[in-house]
Amino acid sequence: MRGMGNMQNMMKQMQKMQKKMAEAQEQLGEERIEGTAGGGMVSVIVSGHKEVLEVNIKEEVVDPEDIEMLQDLVLAATNDALKKADELTNQKMGQFTKGMNLPGF
Repeated sequence: MRGMGNMQNMMKQMQKMQKKMAEAQEQLGEERIEGTAGGGMVSVIVSGHKEVLEVNIKEEVVDPEDIEMLQDLVLAATNDALKKADELTNQKMGQFTKGMNLPGF
């Protein structure tokens, strides 16, 4: 019955990995990632779980005549922050999916 011991061992390894993955996910949620646009005139801060936490707009970029530019800057800063959050997620979670052919990862 050697096969059973190997199976149990594998299950233990999987449980350990799941625990580490859950911890990494939790840490990601606590991360604060900043995206900027317009040379820092607009900044957006998101969590590692891609929740927008803050939007900061410098006064001098607010032009009532050009709302579109401001909207574009907010959009660009948000996308920048989300892209960085994705990169961080791939860094932190990639270690778990490397070498495993998991569908959807």
